[in-house]
Amino acid sequence: MPANKQILLDNRPVGEASTSNFRLTSTETPELRDGQVLVKHHFLSLDPYMRGRMNDSKSYAVPQALGQVMGGGTVGEVVDSKSPKFRAGDMVVGMGGWQQYSVFDAEQLGALRKVDTTKVPLSYYLGAVGMPGVTAWYGLVRIIEPQAGQTVVVSAATGAVGSAFVALAKARGCRVVGVAGGPDKIAYAVDELGFDACMDYKQHRDAASLTAALKEACPQGIDGYFENVGGMVLDAVMPRMNDFGRIALCGMIAGYDGKPLPMTYPALILMSRLKIQGFIVSEHMEVWPEALNELAGHVASGKLKPRETIAQGLEAAPEAFLGLLKGKNVGKQLVKLI
Repeated sequence: MPANKQILLDNRPVGEASTSNFRLTSTETPELRDGQVLVKHHFLSLDPYMRGRMNDSKSYAVPQALGQVMGGGTVGEVVDSKSPKFRAGDMVVGMGGWQQYSVFDAEQLGALRKVDTTKVPLSYYLGAVGMPGVTAWYGLVRIIEPQAGQTVVVSAATGAVGSAFVALAKARGCRVVGVAGGPDKIAYAVDELGFDACMDYKQHRDAASLTAALKEACPQGIDGYFENVGGMVLDAVMPRMNDFGRIALCGMIAGYDGKPLPMTYPALILMSRLKIQGFIVSEHMEVWPEALNELAGHVASGKLKPRETIAQGLEAAPEAFLGLLKGKNVGKQLVKLI
């Protein structure tokens, strides 16, 4: 069995996370037992939710255990199998974590899933046709419930979720406005992803300034908002929400370092009769087949053209992860392991 390099969570961050929170190690891959499958990972997914799991505090997911492999989504190839459900050469997606190889129990429901790479590139199953894509789908379709002609806004617009969100919303006849950081991301959002407009929050000194820009970009107000960030961006969007608007709250990356994120105008929830709903997409597995089918169709047709930021080698994962938290990536952040 092959040697397996791994990255463990060595200690918990105090304030901002750093590379010193992680430790690289190597171990022998265990012999397979009946019903198990050995997968060699090709790509590792890096996602904002991982930062919250590094803390030992109340959250929607249990904290990442110290001294254990950092959890995360992976895609790769079955290299050995003692299960009739998989054979060597199958391309699969699962939660293999920050390591080169993983042993999966093939009998565990949902642990490992075969994927078709004839029309969808393997790496996309960690992004546009994976968890981030389904996240965008659920927030838009089940919470925002847009109607043709309505205006919807998404923060972190050029990330993996935002990239899928715009394609899904455009397919439903919406005007789609994004919020992102930096001129390169703004150009990418409008010229390649198809946003009707995209606001550069870095050009605004405060929420009031960003609100004024949103007023110009959304003259009919905002009917639905997909929140990935929180903080100033949420404060800027709230005054532009139309009555009975819907907010799908997926992430609050501005507060992942433990700082409180007070809301400046909570009275607007009542005044505008807003619906704000937080959600965790892994709690809604019943929608994944429908969502993945639509997302794969948009990729195959060229309506969804996601971009990827790829770090090379397992050793690059911690630095790439910290860059993701600071918005240095465009599109889905991955680590290439082969």
